[in-house]
Amino acid sequence: MKSGIMKAKVMFKEISYSSVSENFIDLVAKQWMLITAGANGSSNCMTASWGGFGYLWNAPVAYIFIRPQRYTYSFVDSNPFFTLSFFDRKYRDILTFCGTKSGRDFDKIKETGLKPYITSRGNVIYEQAKLAMECKKIYFSDIDPDMFLDSLIRRNYPESDYHRMYIGKIVAFYQKNP
Repeated sequence: MKSGIMKAKVMFKEISYSSVSENFIDLVAKQWMLITAGANGSSNCMTASWGGFGYLWNAPVAYIFIRPQRYTYSFVDSNPFFTLSFFDRKYRDILTFCGTKSGRDFDKIKETGLKPYITSRGNVIYEQAKLAMECKKIYFSDIDPDMFLDSLIRRNYPESDYHRMYIGKIVAFYQKNP
């Protein structure tokens, strides 16, 4: 161990998806989440408030949406896993920073004080998170503007910068130990 670097003291316990009591719509839409992909030292995170969870193809899944111009897009695209981390409201400033500043221009870990926690699969979640999940990518699709059945496309895509949707099989749920 290098001088000054300590092993993470915060531990997470792995839990079953059926034991999660959080309201996932509230977690994503109101509390937001950090999407992270890449290995420790070469990863990036971004704040997201679009996504969801369900059961598809006989597995618990999460689906996320990322625009191609986002720096995190290439990390999610080139890695087999992504993680989703959820935080208490006291971390709202961190989530705001990670949603408005690009990893191309800022070291988000240094700027925010986020503490990466490496899972047994080698993926990054954060010590400050109250809940996190690891997802193995199983599908992606680019949003096709011709498939919209409602006028919401004009409101959400005035620049025609359509998201890519990723579906990930949830392979682990983590809850912070009290």
